[in-house]
Amino acid sequence: VRYAMQNPQSYVASNIAGFVNLLEVAKASNPQPAIVWASSSSVYGLNKENPFSERDRTDQPASLYAATKKAGEEIAHTYNHIYGLSLTALRFFTVYGPWGRPDMAYFFFTKDILQGKEINIYKTPEGKEVARDFTYIDDVVKGCLGALDTAQ
Repeated sequence: VRYAMQNPQSYVASNIAGFVNLLEVAKASNPQPAIVWASSSSVYGLNKENPFSERDRTDQPASLYAATKKAGEEIAHTYNHIYGLSLTALRFFTVYGPWGRPDMAYFFFTKDILQGKEINIYKTPEGKEVARDFTYIDDVVKGCLGALDTAQ
């Protein structure tokens, strides 16, 4: 997410323009494919509800990354409405596994555990411990395949 603030064009190009390109190809295909795509839990933004529900507000993104993912959801809704494309967005929560980004918390947790150190739990500016959900990549793949199996 921090990278998005320094390189906004890369996220707009990938998450918005790239997604529209994919939808345009799908729209022109015969038959039209069902598409399962990655949104993000970041779309919940400044929502205070916990745990999140898919019915919670997603209109207050807290980062550019979240805004591009929310834009993708709105664009998908529009393409479904106008062109009848079968589109399913899945909101992933901190995906981890082999080849993950080395700046993610789980790498720091693992390193600290292996070194016999106490795990550093992040805190809010008010000093409250931050809770996170982590989803293993194999579970994400199973979820995507399951969603694709039920797509219409």
